[in-house]
Amino acid sequence: MAADVDALVERLLTGNRRALSRTLTQIEADTPAGRQALSLLHPRSGRAHTVGLTGSAGSGKSTLVGALARELRRRGRTLGIVAIDPTSPFSHGALLGDRIRMQELTSDRDVFLRSMATRGNLGGLAPMTAGVVTALDAFGKDVVLVETVGAGQDEVEVAAMADTTVVVLTPGSGDDVQAMKAGIMEIADVLVVNKSDLPNADLLARQLASIVDAAHSERRTPIIRTASALNEGIEELVEALDEHRAYISTPQVQEAHRRSQARHQVLALARQRLLDRVVAAHREDGRLDELVADVAARRLDPHTAAEALIRE
Repeated sequence: MAADVDALVERLLTGNRRALSRTLTQIEADTPAGRQALSLLHPRSGRAHTVGLTGSAGSGKSTLVGALARELRRRGRTLGIVAIDPTSPFSHGALLGDRIRMQELTSDRDVFLRSMATRGNLGGLAPMTAGVVTALDAFGKDVVLVETVGAGQDEVEVAAMADTTVVVLTPGSGDDVQAMKAGIMEIADVLVVNKSDLPNADLLARQLASIVDAAHSERRTPIIRTASALNEGIEELVEALDEHRAYISTPQVQEAHRRSQARHQVLALARQRLLDRVVAAHREDGRLDELVADVAARRLDPHTAAEALIRE
């Protein structure tokens, strides 16, 4: 198997799109081949600018990603797009809504679009998103755009993985209230008021400006107004992304940023591996079912059951 993976990765590094697709499939499934491929690809990554886009459902993220991709291509940059879709309750696969909405980009050989399912993972990302980004980075893409599923305020996982996090808000959808809350607002490197042709866009922009001013951070978070369906404000958004990349590329910021990303990835994978091992071991011996039955019957509380599962 090792020789086959080596050959597959070698073809990927020469620009073979089919080899990239096969590698991504192995990475998403978290197979031994996928893990081996990642160990080979990781040293070849770290050059792409990873941009995460998050925000509430209906904020126009997919349309914004499409407009952003076209502008980046106009500037000669190659793209990887990772579109996180809701999980099908039947197949546990992506519903592929984003792939349908970005259909016009699939004919461009310098754009590689991959849809992924959350598979029940909290935080708006699929479990192996970071691995897929690593492969696209090593493949040679200049920019990798990651669009989260759009679940709401708890979509903060993307900030730990992306170089630049874009939070997309829209007027008249309750985002003015959400903007006052902690969580998703705190991860923003760039704030976007999308659908800015709608009423109350000025009000939302002023509210965001007051929050940004009150933060007193080292770098003021830019607020960009866009109407992605009309292709308005997209050039300004690209400029803001480039400005942030220049900021995190400075020596005093870059090392801390990369260490923070690495720490998150290591701990996230360790948690997943440990959970998988515990569940697999106790599923075979029936102990998990026993503990679940005890909790359901109120003979045991969930905390005690979890401790028993880990201890045993």
